[in-house]
Amino acid sequence: MDILTLFIIVPIITIIALVFSKGLERSRVVSMIGSIIQLGMAINLMFAYFKERAVNTDIMVFSKDYVWFKSFNIHYNIGVDGISVALILLTAIVVLAGVFISWKTSELPKEFFISLIVLSLGVYGVFISIDLFTLFVFFEIAVIPMYLLIGIWGSGPREYSAMKLTLMLMGASAVLLVGILGIYFNSNADGGALTFNILDIAQVHIPLAAQKLFFPFVFIGFAVISALFPFHTWSPDGHASAPTAVSMLHAGVLMKLGGYGVFRVAMFLLPAGALHWSWFFIILAAIGVVYGAFSAIRQTDLKYINAYASVSHLGLVLFALLTLNKIAWNGAIIQSLSHGLLTALFFALIGMIYGRTHTRDITKLGGMMKILPFIGAIYVITGLAYLGLPGFSGFVAEMNIFVGAFQQNADTFNRVLTILVVSSIVVTSVYILRLVGKIMMGPLETNEVTDLPRATWYEKTGILLLMLPVIGIGVAPFWLSEMIMKSLEPFIQGVL
Repeated sequence: MDILTLFIIVPIITIIALVFSKGLERSRVVSMIGSIIQLGMAINLMFAYFKERAVNTDIMVFSKDYVWFKSFNIHYNIGVDGISVALILLTAIVVLAGVFISWKTSELPKEFFISLIVLSLGVYGVFISIDLFTLFVFFEIAVIPMYLLIGIWGSGPREYSAMKLTLMLMGASAVLLVGILGIYFNSNADGGALTFNILDIAQVHIPLAAQKLFFPFVFIGFAVISALFPFHTWSPDGHASAPTAVSMLHAGVLMKLGGYGVFRVAMFLLPAGALHWSWFFIILAAIGVVYGAFSAIRQTDLKYINAYASVSHLGLVLFALLTLNKIAWNGAIIQSLSHGLLTALFFALIGMIYGRTHTRDITKLGGMMKILPFIGAIYVITGLAYLGLPGFSGFVAEMNIFVGAFQQNADTFNRVLTILVVSSIVVTSVYILRLVGKIMMGPLETNEVTDLPRATWYEKTGILLLMLPVIGIGVAPFWLSEMIMKSLEPFIQGVL
């Protein structure tokens, strides 16, 4: 069994084990063991990648190719580069943390954990796929469980939120499929056979007219899941109704598929289309950054605040990609990792606060630092990391993005947009410091919440799993940055 296919096999085995497990205790133990194994595999993959990369200069390593559907030249074709490896590790960390945070789930626990694992399976599949059709199939596998996870285990207007999310993402998938088929039917432009192989298509000179036509389809198809303005409205509602672990996986992992797809497919295979359309989509991305930050200020629900903050920070990822700059691209990948960890961390903390106080309304919360010191301290640290302060992953990501976007070869248009985007940091600091000051440092709003249960061992474990990489990337980012930069070279040659 190859090292990458294990990321498909192990989740399937975990799902089968969950099907035959009985009771809450056994379901969560099986989920925990399966998730720990996945994290171990992800760490092993990272070290194996460094070892393989030292002797292998191919774009993708650990490649395997098996014919799946011969008549359409569809293959189970897999491989990874440094970007894929980093995102696989992020997924494994967030999934395991989500299992710990969901430890007390009592309503249909077996079905809940199965849905979580199916979602993670789809995400792993996207990150290892080199075949466009296979990537699309795994993309859909990752999206479909969200409807069940929100519709069954959610709260508030969960049916509305689940349906809105599903319709928006399915609509985006339909648009994406048009783009993928457009690429496929132009993959023989140099006289070869029609293919879905990403590396083979990258060598084909797809006609300029076809690139200009199909780039928006592929970009929008992927970017909707990254909450591209004005297609972002599904995300805040979905987050608000979703259970804690689902919000963690939704924001921490699932929404990363958008930026990854834009980079791996749209910009890599349609570079002329990217150059032609970048001015339009970079405006939408910049609006999303600023709009998300200002919208977060207006919210009083903790989940809505974090959801709109995600719209802003993922807009920053798309903005960085569309600047068509190597340093900004490096920042975009690190921002994806940083945002995944920090947003999952925020949602975990919000879930812990809500589980104890039964409210997410910041006007009804206060003095949490006195009542829940561990949760309060981690919340403050996470807020500072979200601001992009030095010593945390957010600083590394945003510095790369802003420096890259404002480099000497950038034109006036990009620089003006960069200044606008940079200004969003000020807005971010407003709602973050407001939260910290109000619900953590502020006075107690009621005497009814003076004796709340402290954080449990499994909650602390989930929190520390997310916090340690945030600090690790912030303190020692160079190994990660170097791994990403080497993987950017093939893309740089195509677009820049």
